[in-house]
Amino acid sequence: MANSEKPLLEVRDAVVHYGRIEALHGVSITVAEGELVTLLGSNGAGKTTLMRAISGLCPLSKGSIWFDGRDITKVKAYKRAIEGLVQAPEGRGVFPGMTVTENLEMGCYGRKFDSKAAHDERLDWIFTTFPRLAERRKQVGGTLSGGEQQMLAIGRALMARPRVLLLDEPSMGLAPMISSQIFGIIADINAQGTTVLLVEQNAQQALSRSDRAYILETGNVTREGPARQLLADDSVRAAYLGGA
Repeated sequence: MANSEKPLLEVRDAVVHYGRIEALHGVSITVAEGELVTLLGSNGAGKTTLMRAISGLCPLSKGSIWFDGRDITKVKAYKRAIEGLVQAPEGRGVFPGMTVTENLEMGCYGRKFDSKAAHDERLDWIFTTFPRLAERRKQVGGTLSGGEQQMLAIGRALMARPRVLLLDEPSMGLAPMISSQIFGIIADINAQGTTVLLVEQNAQQALSRSDRAYILETGNVTREGPARQLLADDSVRAAYLGGA
């Protein structure tokens, strides 16, 4: 259940430039603890830029980013991850020569566990959440299918015990059945207490599983509201679901 009393993550009037080109024009969003929030928009809308700004990979020209009540605008990306703001990158980005288990272990680099028992418990939870990864724990990442690599990328991020999990296009390039499976896993992870900010083009799957959503168009937030409300909106359906 989402706690809407105060934002866990807040972006305030974010402006991002690539050279002279302004990619974000004062974007503001909030994510409360326990929520699953979707950023929806077409290619070039600024979704990935916003995620990179939140994770610390892309500096703001103006505005600020707040995490758990603290301004982290100037905090380096790796420190944000250590504090619990963790991204599973667009395009999966698994280590192809490492085994599934070795890839997962990389997820907790910098986020040390208090004990081996706590580490093993987390790893067991990942394998329970992703049974396919358990079956392939000794297989190298580069030989996995696209869907399995996506599961591995999410599992690796979860090994860092994120307070907010940032997911950028987790369904990209996946067959519909596998895509639906990935969305089901994301919803389960959220239901177990992990706050999720999701960038996605599959509006039907994303909105049907989210608490709230923002629509980005050319670097601006143009709509926001409860996900189910946006899913039922004729203009949103026409723009993102192929018809009213």
